[in-house]
Amino acid sequence: MQIISRNNGKAGAWCVSLLLVFGLAVSSSVFAKSAAEIEIEVDETIKEFKREIKGGGEFLKSASGVLVFPTVLKAGFVLGGEYGEGALRVAGKTVDYYSTAAGSLGFQIGAQAKSIVVVFMNSEALANFRSSKGWKAGVDGSVALVEWGVGEDINTIDIKDPIVGFVFGNKGLMFNLNLEGSKFTKLDK
Repeated sequence: MQIISRNNGKAGAWCVSLLLVFGLAVSSSVFAKSAAEIEIEVDETIKEFKREIKGGGEFLKSASGVLVFPTVLKAGFVLGGEYGEGALRVAGKTVDYYSTAAGSLGFQIGAQAKSIVVVFMNSEALANFRSSKGWKAGVDGSVALVEWGVGEDINTIDIKDPIVGFVFGNKGLMFNLNLEGSKFTKLDK
């Protein structure tokens, strides 16, 4: 005889959620990318940034540093997690490699991939980021996501925030997203 409880559905959902998060964490270490792979993907993401954002090339030249995550995978079923690897570039050259990770709880199901570009607008913000042992958005510093009109040149906007972020999906630049809670950790590559 089998005993069926109404709580089996909730327990099953929690188990599936934990497996998804665990699988995402394990896959991040098992499928870690080489420095060369990250470099190729970062180059492509920067090209996409320049294509998507009018004036993007000039905008990046004025930055103290640019942190690029070409692919951040997010998966979840009630509990969710995301992970990606990227590179920090200063004056167009890679100086360090980083991972980003975040967890979430709430109504969610499925998976998605996105690219993240974080731009450090001044040397103080960049130095604070680089000196941290695990920088968390919203705790160690705020990342402002910039919004502007389609076709408008990014250089015509008066950006006062020391750190700004851009998120791209498979349909281009994504608005109304939040990087709060994302943790950025330096990698040994």
